[in-house]
Amino acid sequence: MASAKTYGNLIGGKFVPAKSGKTFENLSPADTSDVVGVFASSDDADVDAAVKAAAKAYETWRLVPAPKRAEILYRTGELLVKRKEEFARDMTREMGKVLSETRGDVQEAIDTAYYMAGEGRRLFGQTTPSELQNKFAMSVRMPVGVCGMIAPWNFPMAIPSWKLFPALVCGNTCVIKPAEDTPLSTFHLVEMLMEAGLPDGVVNIVTGFGPEAGAPLVEHPKVRAISFTGSSEVGRIVGQKAAGNFKPCSLEMGGKNAMIVLDDANLDLALDGAVWGAFGTSGQRCTATSRVIVDKRVAAEFTARIVERAKKLRVGNGLEENIEMGPQINKQQIETSTRYVKVAQDEGAALLQGGVALAEGVHSKGHFFAPTIFGKVQAKMRIAQEEVFGPVLSVIECDGVEDAIRIANGIEYGLSTALYSRDVNKAFRAIRDLEAGITYVNAPTIGAEVHLPFGGVKQTGNGHREGGTGALDFYTTWKSVYIDYSDKLQRAQIDNAK
Repeated sequence: MASAKTYGNLIGGKFVPAKSGKTFENLSPADTSDVVGVFASSDDADVDAAVKAAAKAYETWRLVPAPKRAEILYRTGELLVKRKEEFARDMTREMGKVLSETRGDVQEAIDTAYYMAGEGRRLFGQTTPSELQNKFAMSVRMPVGVCGMIAPWNFPMAIPSWKLFPALVCGNTCVIKPAEDTPLSTFHLVEMLMEAGLPDGVVNIVTGFGPEAGAPLVEHPKVRAISFTGSSEVGRIVGQKAAGNFKPCSLEMGGKNAMIVLDDANLDLALDGAVWGAFGTSGQRCTATSRVIVDKRVAAEFTARIVERAKKLRVGNGLEENIEMGPQINKQQIETSTRYVKVAQDEGAALLQGGVALAEGVHSKGHFFAPTIFGKVQAKMRIAQEEVFGPVLSVIECDGVEDAIRIANGIEYGLSTALYSRDVNKAFRAIRDLEAGITYVNAPTIGAEVHLPFGGVKQTGNGHREGGTGALDFYTTWKSVYIDYSDKLQRAQIDNAK
């Protein structure tokens, strides 16, 4: 505690303690004796102060020309480039994933900054002919107002950038609550915005826990829109609360993502994809490959080879360059992975690799779980239906592409899917028929790029998208404009009827 820095909430451009004076520790999941920082444990009073600061800043920020707002984002990207390694190392300390992944997380924020900076000159509306003479018609994008944002812990800089940068370029002001497990990375991101010239109060940070800080943010009457990334269970509550107050709400939630491996696939490539998709970020991605649906003609070979690959994965502190998989985020996630291993075994699945927490030697101070693979998994087993959010992979056999697609679609989620095949006809059939917001061909279920829409269907999301122009659609509202220069009353459909 003595060496750990204390961070207050960012409200109106100033860092202030929680009004209650309460704090919480941000502990490294690789070594829980490492206190990354001490953060304000906020409640509704802090949220109210942050929202009021954002509402005040909105009065002037919305009037800043969009290209000027965009210049701040571009400068933020430039600053992030210079601090990339430092921020990646801090992120590995607080979140656990290996350095190559946290470097990628920071890079995603850089990419988003550059992309959204370009949108400052492309917030296009439409011009269209009027049905009457001497009348001009067009539509323009308008900012929404104060936007509340609740971010997850698995991409603690990338996902806040997905939310903040498009909202800012559109002229909104923001209150963001980072996940209690990973607040530092959001502070780093917003500090770069401030250094780049963002005015006070345009972005405010309130740290703390969901019931005390997240819920008041969703329900605050001055918050005009909510962006939430997290579990489907919590997202359902957020969506219901927002709907009750007629607030637009973007929900990005869970996944149970399938990789299909057909009998004509390049198995070496598919194995690389499956290992990366299943065990990257210790399986703690909404897009993680948690099911491999493999044709029965190659299932035995594929399964044996992926088990051998998983056994050799080096698990440990992500700050060490040779480590391939880091810890899970906290004790609760270890308990969840352990519980699902038992559920799978009770249902008759065969544990082929892992299935246990790692708690000895170099793993003794952290939250580590062995890369885990189940065989003999049936499509309707809970291990094949429910999101584990850990390094747990189910191998399901199928009989051809139609059977594989049927199995892949037989879940409540619909985020990401992948197909490995050399047959272009089967690939296009899968693109058409897989019920998901994202489909990869000959690539794993992870790897989205910032200029395309990101999101899913069914219980993964509610139709909005992050990334690309889909984000602009959420953070703006349309205004139709009619300019009549006829110098007389024209009554549209009435006078135009013949």
